[in-house]
Amino acid sequence: MRPPSSRRRRQQSRRGDAGGEGGGSSERWLLTYADMITLLLALFVVLFSISAVNVSKFKTLKQTLEQAFSPHILSGGGSIIPNGGSEATSHKAAAAIAALATQRADATTMHVEEEQFRQLKEKLDTYAREHGFSESIETTITQRGLVIRLLTDHVLFASGSAVLKPQAAPLLSEIAHLVNLDRSHGISVEGNTDDVPISTSQFPSNWELSVARATGVVRYMIGQGVAARRLEASGVAGERPIAPNTSEGGRSRNRRVEIALLRGSGSEGGAPQ
Repeated sequence: MRPPSSRRRRQQSRRGDAGGEGGGSSERWLLTYADMITLLLALFVVLFSISAVNVSKFKTLKQTLEQAFSPHILSGGGSIIPNGGSEATSHKAAAAIAALATQRADATTMHVEEEQFRQLKEKLDTYAREHGFSESIETTITQRGLVIRLLTDHVLFASGSAVLKPQAAPLLSEIAHLVNLDRSHGISVEGNTDDVPISTSQFPSNWELSVARATGVVRYMIGQGVAARRLEASGVAGERPIAPNTSEGGRSRNRRVEIALLRGSGSEGGAPQ
């Protein structure tokens, strides 16, 4: 047997070793605690960096949001189209509206004008029937306007003359009265002859005769109160026949004076130039 002293020393040595291992294991929580403290410190650093607001950038963001949701933009006050495009679009729209308004006004004017011509034609036709001039007067509404065709034979002039006959006065007076009911149209008086030549000291040709007859009618209408600025006189000799000149009946129809109430002359205006 070994001495008790050596056995006791070995047992104490074993207990010391065991106690040493137990002490090291019990201190491992310090490492975990240190790691946690480090992570918490990093978290607080990140949180602090986030909480440090850049004032200038924050103000810029605030102004941008205010402009984006401003009621001035929503009300349509601003335009995303460049100024040049906006002005061009506005001019085109204004031109289109003006053109449409002009077309409507023209259509209304034409309708009113057509009705005026129709009423005057009815009155002239009625007067001609009641006073026995139906064979000597014709009225038509054309693109030119209301045309009153007066055959010169037996009514206005004697053959080869530009002096109005007395029996022409009532008819011309009635025409003057009617064309004065609407003073917004110009009046064209045109003299016409047949193709039979004329050669006198007063009228070397049918040109002079046709012009003289037209001016004779114009002077009479001025004397009846028709404004001179509304009137114009012209003569075309035998250049515009309405019937063949191969018979006396045809030549008689070509010897005429046409009084035209012209379209679109304007209020109190003269005949178009």
